[in-house]
Amino acid sequence: MRILIYSYNYYPEPIGIAPLMTELAEGLVKRGHEVRVVTGMPNYPQRRIYPEYRGKFYKCEERNGVKIERSYVWIRPKPSLLDRLLLDGSFVLTSFIPALIGPRPDVILTTVPPLPVCLSATLAGWVHNCPVVLNVQDIQHEAAVHVGLLKNKFVIRAFEALEKFANRAATRISVIADGFVDNLVGKGVPREKIDLIPNWVDVNFIRPLPKENNAFRKAHQLEGKFVVLYSGNIALTQDLPTVIKAAACLRDNPDIVFVIVGEDKALGRVSDYCQMYGAYNVKLLPFQPREKLPEMLAAADVSLVTQKHNVIAFNLPSKIPVILASGRPIVASVPATGTAAKAVQQSGAGVVVPPEDPAALASAIAKLYQNPEKAEKLGKQGRQHAIDFYSSEQALSRYEELFTSLMPQIVPQTASEVKPLPN
Repeated sequence: MRILIYSYNYYPEPIGIAPLMTELAEGLVKRGHEVRVVTGMPNYPQRRIYPEYRGKFYKCEERNGVKIERSYVWIRPKPSLLDRLLLDGSFVLTSFIPALIGPRPDVILTTVPPLPVCLSATLAGWVHNCPVVLNVQDIQHEAAVHVGLLKNKFVIRAFEALEKFANRAATRISVIADGFVDNLVGKGVPREKIDLIPNWVDVNFIRPLPKENNAFRKAHQLEGKFVVLYSGNIALTQDLPTVIKAAACLRDNPDIVFVIVGEDKALGRVSDYCQMYGAYNVKLLPFQPREKLPEMLAAADVSLVTQKHNVIAFNLPSKIPVILASGRPIVASVPATGTAAKAVQQSGAGVVVPPEDPAALASAIAKLYQNPEKAEKLGKQGRQHAIDFYSSEQALSRYEELFTSLMPQIVPQTASEVKPLPN
């Protein structure tokens, strides 16, 4: 098949949707498909276009058999609402040209967010007369309303109308968790139009590694310590103040060290929290190169997943499958009724505690520190769950099946037309 992946995020961005779409595109190429990616100039998570891509309106390149066509986006480090709208609008406009003039695809896979990209992807599908699969990774506007970040009624109604259009126009919709299925069915989307395909992880790349002689531990003076790791996006919904307060609760134990890995500017805010709460057992580190990710995850004794109490229920952090594959236990400070809590509980890999409760988070960490056998058992169960439910090969097969189901059926040859196999 000729497959067009229409995704704002792609390699070399290190976290979020980008690694997922990169692995999907390259995996489909390995299976013999022709894959083209229409994407923006890389800028995440710093929200600055990477130096080698600055000053360019379009750039075409190839990596691991995938043709990548990048287009200009309007980006600002500290975006206002207007900046965000200009960012989405610029990508919709500039990306449509390569999507339109390239070879006709058999199917288009469009990732949201950003939601406005459904406009250009749908139009490209009409022009090319091919099916469009909408891959819903998040429903950002709904989440923003839920936590009080988006209050402008005109903008809210505009996003609701856009979402309704996207759901109706898509040939099929793929979602990453069952909470999304319930959400979309509640909005009138037929259940048979929705395919549940969880986000995945390359279980051969992310794998359990020994903590002894670990390069990440050595580089950051963590040898002999009980390492509590938080790595990823640092935003309002991730609730890092609770992590810092929990660290302060455990600061009298010299063996326990919290390591927070994130974007430089966000780490500045976290450093202020550390000073505020006296959490001197916290080490702040910038994002690591992707090739060092397995060693970083293996350096942890416990990995954290955190959310605020008012985070939207169907949100599933993409880091959960990655942590599971690393073979390390999870302590999840998340709403008990949400998708994240369900994923951790089903995996058998961790402990769920109430969100925004530093004492409960500190207690759960302390118990795993005191019971290394339990921690090791949880990690092993998580690794097996990742292999069974989140492997990239399974996801590739399911997307391949979905795309194939949308292709025009080939009329089989009659018996007289079938040539016998040679002896």
